Amino acid sequence: MRYVMVRYRVKAGRAEENEALVRAVYAELAQAGPAGLGYATFKLPDGVSFVHLSASEGENGNAALTELPAFKRFVADIAERCDEPPVVSDVSEVGAFALFGR
Repeated sequence: MRYVMVRYRVKAGRAEENEALVRAVYAELAQAGPAGLGYATFKLPDGVSFVHLSASEGENGNAALTELPAFKRFVADIAERCDEPPVVSDVSEVGAFALFGR
């Protein structure tokens, strides 16, 4: 299993736009129902910082996410939307308990 965390901060006034783009990704994920992919997005208390977490099986597990048209729209202008650009980190699970119903 590969775990990835992405964090970034959008410009003031762009959080709602960012959230709408993220929700469109989730709508497509719900329709596609890709196996072997877990994905979650969180907005931090400052209202403009976001964290995305993904868990995917196999080497190309994230392709089910990154190939979605809505995801491509989401990342198309991410640099222009951000005050702090996305930082992508591979992370390793130390432990988890009943996270999201698991």
